[in-house]
Amino acid sequence: MEKRYILALDQGTTSSRAILFDRDTIAVRSKAQEFPQIYPKPGWVEHDPEVLFNSQLTVMQEALAAGADGPAIPPGELAALGITNQRETVVLWERKTGRPVYNAIVWQCRRTAALCEELVRDGMMDIIRERTGLLIDAYFSATKIKWLLDTIPGLRKRAKKGEILAGTIDTWLIWKLTGGEVYATDFTNASRTMLYNIYLHDWDDELLRLMDIPRCMLPDVHNSSEIFGNTDPEVCGFSIPIGSAVGDQQAALFGQGCFNKGDTKNTYGTGCFMLMNTGDKPVVSENLLTTIALGMDGKIQYALEGSVFIGGAVIKWLRDELELIGTAQECDTLAETVPDSNGVYLVPAFVGLGAPHWDMYARGTITGLTRGVRKAHICRAALEGIAYQVKEMLECMIADSGHPLTSIKVDGGASVSDVMLQFQADILNTPVLRPANTETTALGAAFLAGLASGFWRDKNEILARQQQSGKIFNPVMEEAERERLYGGWKKAVDRALRWESPSDGAVHDI
Repeated sequence: MEKRYILALDQGTTSSRAILFDRDTIAVRSKAQEFPQIYPKPGWVEHDPEVLFNSQLTVMQEALAAGADGPAIPPGELAALGITNQRETVVLWERKTGRPVYNAIVWQCRRTAALCEELVRDGMMDIIRERTGLLIDAYFSATKIKWLLDTIPGLRKRAKKGEILAGTIDTWLIWKLTGGEVYATDFTNASRTMLYNIYLHDWDDELLRLMDIPRCMLPDVHNSSEIFGNTDPEVCGFSIPIGSAVGDQQAALFGQGCFNKGDTKNTYGTGCFMLMNTGDKPVVSENLLTTIALGMDGKIQYALEGSVFIGGAVIKWLRDELELIGTAQECDTLAETVPDSNGVYLVPAFVGLGAPHWDMYARGTITGLTRGVRKAHICRAALEGIAYQVKEMLECMIADSGHPLTSIKVDGGASVSDVMLQFQADILNTPVLRPANTETTALGAAFLAGLASGFWRDKNEILARQQQSGKIFNPVMEEAERERLYGGWKKAVDRALRWESPSDGAVHDI
């Protein structure tokens, strides 16, 4: 049977998606399903691993089934399956039964902030940075694993016996999809754990000792583009090769065609993540992260990365928690009815602030409120708050890399907002390029799986086939206005920093 499609699984923080791409890189079918967010305590975020997997399995099967968007697609027409995932989120499960020992601890979760403070006080910042390219932060996987081993009685003893496995979401999906036959991750996801030496390309034994995490509970590390194994027909209903596993932001970098040194993209998802390809040489930064951009054919490319913890999720907060809007589109519609935010700044530091502040104890604030402020102004301030955070990251990236940018490529769910992207171009004073297909995260996973399976010959064929149309947002704001607005943002951020004291987040119980 002719291989006509690549199936990409995009497992995100709030939803699971499955997208079918044809040989011309066009998304011919897409299915999505949201799943519950679990907030046991302030600053804690969890997912039920089984619910998460079942949501991914469901949309995968729906993407192939007959429906309003067309007839059923036989699995035999799939060349391969690619996986991209929310990074840093951790699952621990029993090797024998496959049962999770606890909920997945999500990358946004702040429960290990006090443990991170201890590591900083113990002088561990330099060694962790020198080996992993990361700063010490509750964002990353290592302290989440340590917390579980410290907290659940007898778990570390079982882990040392090889009875307990740990993995980021790609590893959990691969394990489940293959019926427990394959236990693996890729270079990009491993580089986000705060346990992986990005220079030696191996789990770091000294960091494992520091965290008291047994090496035997960690997966093998592979290229981002290679055949990991085959799906189990008893689990999925069919058997096809798994041809890629890649962290969501690195997938978006590849999906945007940022193959060369200096190429930069920003993804507006639950958070915002800006990556610059720095080639085969890592660039060390004071405020940003040095990470692995891709592992392919045994070769490593590096990236500089800035991370905003709450990006598009602030729109979901307006919808679900405040019930200020009914849909995400309504936020845009309201924001377009006013010329500005009427002096309001919304700093969405719900789970702390990422680059360049790296403040685990910052909390969200709304400043500049007056009697004249309406719902539309709050919506606009939320969109502008996303753009301001991106500006902070870009300033650091340009300074540390030495690469001035003439434009920036964007993608992700929140990038559909014209009003936000126009403000983004204005506040950056840089053109913003939005592709015709903003689902570049799934596209990157598809590209990598397609290359591993021979569906596409090489990167040149991908570029030749990829849709090139899109929209360019050019800056029109006067420099004086840009400086005035950005000055107000900095004042608002000052109000949010260190809002909580370290002792407020130091509870270590289940």
